[in-house]
Amino acid sequence: ALEDGLLAYPGCAVVISHDRWFLDRIATRVVEIDPRHSGGCFSAVGSYNQFLEHRDAYIASETTRQEALANQMRKETEWLRRQPKARTTKAEYRVKDAARLQAELSDVTRRNNMNRSMGLDFSATGRRSNDLIVAKGLAARYAERTIYAGVDVELGPGTRLGLLGLNGSGKSTLLRTLAGDREPDAGTVKRLQDLRVVVFHQDRSRLRPHETLRQSLCPNGDTVKYRGSSIHVMSWAKRLLFRPDQLDATVGSLSGGEQARILLGMLMLTPADILLLDEPTNDLDIPALEVLEESLLEFPGAVVLVTHDRFLLDRVSTVLLALDGKGQAEYVADYAQWQTRQEERLAAAGTPVTASAAKPAKKGISFSGKERRELENMEATIAKVENAVAVLEAEIADPAVAGDGVRLTAACEKMAKAQQVVEKTYARWQELEAKAAQNG
Repeated sequence: ALEDGLLAYPGCAVVISHDRWFLDRIATRVVEIDPRHSGGCFSAVGSYNQFLEHRDAYIASETTRQEALANQMRKETEWLRRQPKARTTKAEYRVKDAARLQAELSDVTRRNNMNRSMGLDFSATGRRSNDLIVAKGLAARYAERTIYAGVDVELGPGTRLGLLGLNGSGKSTLLRTLAGDREPDAGTVKRLQDLRVVVFHQDRSRLRPHETLRQSLCPNGDTVKYRGSSIHVMSWAKRLLFRPDQLDATVGSLSGGEQARILLGMLMLTPADILLLDEPTNDLDIPALEVLEESLLEFPGAVVLVTHDRFLLDRVSTVLLALDGKGQAEYVADYAQWQTRQEERLAAAGTPVTASAAKPAKKGISFSGKERRELENMEATIAKVENAVAVLEAEIADPAVAGDGVRLTAACEKMAKAQQVVEKTYARWQELEAKAAQNG
């Protein structure tokens, strides 16, 4: 309802959220505050997915810029070494220019070297059997109520099953059944011999609030065993984005996101054939969510995922199983298909689907014929300005340009101006779309 209300809202809204799906639907401009970016923030016009594309291009260009500045600095240093100590006006200018160049290189290097994400990487056993778990006809009942029935699940290496459904629809119950913590009320579960299953519980029952962070991360001594190597507790804490001064803080005093990182760290230490994750994203910020997403995509075993993070669910899952909590279960291709089916069922039952069905009242804003033609040609205009950015990206990536400080600086300046043109073009497109909608 909030999404639909914001989409229908004719004014301006500023939203802070860790829900990337929500941001992707409602945002027309995204600003990320991060010390890795020049000036402390990076902004891009468009949806959240478009923002990610622009940010990746920006980060790549900053890496190229660092390499070019380093090459230029080496040349300047060599030139200064060869010159006599007596300074001409030109030599003094080169010295000042070298100092400016060194400051710029130091700034770019510092920002590029910032580690903004966890070193999250799950350990796998490496077993390649196609049938890790085969479940047939599973059912769950509470009292006289059937939660789900007739559920078939097959898990093998590379399978990433996402579970969909409202609260109380049986997602956690199915997860516990697959883990072997609960017997099914009907059906069978066949597991590979010596199967290694690692479970993330959303209730955080494994944490002891009165323990220190140090004790939780390393229960036995000052090191942990990770993939056959011993890692000191300080390095392990840093990998999970904890500061050294936090090691003696009690677990109960840490934030929800910090506690979630402790649990994810515990999961990393145990080699697994299957990861069963029940709401692992609670309280995680977006950088941590992005790393979790990449880690799950790279995990070679099987994954079963329960989460309210629709963006993660869609990006990670190879298949989605939707439970309605009333006995029905069905496989769907993606979250959008499940949402469409939910809306169709509500409509068939005579229930209003969303608030966005009602169109905003017309404001009577003038929309000229010239503006209508401009809107009709906007796709071609956007393609043209984005192509200009692509040409400049290719130019900056050219080794001949990257190794020439003067040409690189000029190309980067052109790139910045071209990106501003893209942003203005998108803003104009949104303005014309809004006028068109208000004039029918």
